[in-house]
Amino acid sequence: MRCSWADSSEEMQAYHDNEWGKIDKDERYLFEMLSLELSQAGLSWATILKRRSGYKKAFENFDVDKVSKYSDDKIEQLLNDPGIIRNKLKVNAIINNARQIKKLHDNNETFANYIWKFVDDKQIINHYQTMDEIPAQDELSRKISKSLKKAGFKFIGPTIVYSFLQAIGVINDHLDSCDFK
Repeated sequence: MRCSWADSSEEMQAYHDNEWGKIDKDERYLFEMLSLELSQAGLSWATILKRRSGYKKAFENFDVDKVSKYSDDKIEQLLNDPGIIRNKLKVNAIINNARQIKKLHDNNETFANYIWKFVDDKQIINHYQTMDEIPAQDELSRKISKSLKKAGFKFIGPTIVYSFLQAIGVINDHLDSCDFK
């Protein structure tokens, strides 16, 4: 048994079974998930997963140091890259967010510590019975979104942040009936 949203494709199943709701504090992975989640806005997660390899190639496997140095010429290349969603606001937000994470690193703070401090380094495990019970955002995602915006991050509203928190395991929203909880 798995959460019903994951049954639409093998990619979705693999993501659900191996990543979603699992704690991961790797800086590269966190940047990847933040970038993919903001890219999803207005689209389906399946659309983004199909382009995940394109994103990894375009954004140099989500190397924060490299992406933070992207020039206007590189941005133009990205906006012509069919392997990613070619939305100027989203592309610019990914690069901006790399620069904000780099600022954290330059100040001896990790992005993981920045995010996990909001929950005292403890995963939130919800006990939902149906997919309809899972919120699109909550007080925590609103608080983190506000903090990220204040720190200079872009395209990180509370719904994107909630999905990001699920992706990196801060929030585990697997249904109680799910074998992958």
